[in-house]
Amino acid sequence: MEMEVNSAELGSNLYDDDGRLKRTGTMWTASAHIITAVIGSGVLSLAWAIAQLGWVAGPAVMLLFSLVTYYTSALLSDCYRSGDELTGKRNYTYMDAVNANLSGVKMQICGFLQYANIVGVAIGYTITTSISMLAIKRANCFHKEGPHHGDPCNNMSSTQYMIIFGVAEIFFSQIPLDKISWLPILAAVMSFTYSTIGIGLSVVRVVANGGIKGSITGISIGGEVTPMDKVWRSLQAFGDIAFAYSFANILIEIQDTIKQSPSSSESKAMRRATGVSVAVTAFFYMICGCTGYAAFGDAVPGNLLAGFGFHEPYWLLDVANAAVVVQLVTVYQLSCQPLFAAVEKWAAQRWPESAFITGGLHVNPFRLTWRTVFVCVTTVVAILVQPFFSCVAFLLGAVSFWPLTVYFPVEVYIAQRGVPRWSARWIGLKMLTAGCLAVAVAASVGSVADLIHSAPNVYRPFTGSIPPARVAYFRASRTAAAHT
Repeated sequence: MEMEVNSAELGSNLYDDDGRLKRTGTMWTASAHIITAVIGSGVLSLAWAIAQLGWVAGPAVMLLFSLVTYYTSALLSDCYRSGDELTGKRNYTYMDAVNANLSGVKMQICGFLQYANIVGVAIGYTITTSISMLAIKRANCFHKEGPHHGDPCNNMSSTQYMIIFGVAEIFFSQIPLDKISWLPILAAVMSFTYSTIGIGLSVVRVVANGGIKGSITGISIGGEVTPMDKVWRSLQAFGDIAFAYSFANILIEIQDTIKQSPSSSESKAMRRATGVSVAVTAFFYMICGCTGYAAFGDAVPGNLLAGFGFHEPYWLLDVANAAVVVQLVTVYQLSCQPLFAAVEKWAAQRWPESAFITGGLHVNPFRLTWRTVFVCVTTVVAILVQPFFSCVAFLLGAVSFWPLTVYFPVEVYIAQRGVPRWSARWIGLKMLTAGCLAVAVAASVGSVADLIHSAPNVYRPFTGSIPPARVAYFRASRTAAAHT
């Protein structure tokens, strides 16, 4: 909340130059925030992405996207202040930076993409949580019946778990975020817990195999995998990897926590924080992806912990999947807050006299209704698209990465710094934008093609399971089939 203070107090020990309480964040706390926001359950699918590309292209693409993310994030961090980097007007959010430097149309497009991405993320979290909850039940079943016991352990529906998750989120969505400030810490602990278990189990599998699996060119063509399947899935892998690095839309908000220094700007501290966090994330991603691919080769599941490449120790799998569930319950709220706040702010401005919109001592009626409807709608959509989750997730990654991580940061930087048109720097930035657009379009085409290819007769709505006739096809033609 912005506080009103007199001019004598500005710049004092209590307030910063904009009249807000003095910020206390450092380069290290900003790095921690970024790492917490970026490393999520998507890390468990990176082995699948590397399997599509192989030992050379897979790590190279991961490194490429980390460099692109660092560079564009550094450009965006330079736009935290408009004008002088030490005394200029602050931009408190990603949208503030876009609004201060670009036209109204571009700002509206950016806002739509940002909020649409939040909706997509909410749907993805609902599906992923249900997959992990179902994986706990399946792990216990396999332990009891044996890893090769058929239908009872495989033919299970995840729909009920999505409904349970939705009910829980309706409750948590009504709790003010400042009352649960420990959520980011809990999410970070859970993230490192399940990622570490996944890496450990993969290393044990490599040792048990007596060597490293995989090939230079990735998954082999033959059987159910045609040359075109190979192309589409390779393009999907680009979207999967790109989505794993996205954090530009919260960068400015994180930078706004860094304390002011008389001699060094916040942008310099944020550049260092971005460099540290991207390096740590890339290293962590590389370990997770490469150890998973080394353990399973072409047979790597779409989710290391829920795809049942591992069956034992079942209790450790239960711990890992429970950590995924806890983390996603928390980050769902953290991710959706900007959309919740934007709609509630708009409604309050549109109908300021409405008791339904602004009334309520402890529970605001509009807040209760709107957030409940949002959770219900995203849960129903999640149930409908669940069998195509991998395709949808890769498509979201490809579609959101280019505008939010590349295009708008570059355009904001060009506008604020007044980069001359047709100068070497301007041409270089435009080439970067065009190159990333080409990659995003290719990844989107791959995801859409796979979605169309997989759609006919794939599932029965609201059953959360695939008909038996299609299970064999999915397992052969898509190693991510275990998601369903």
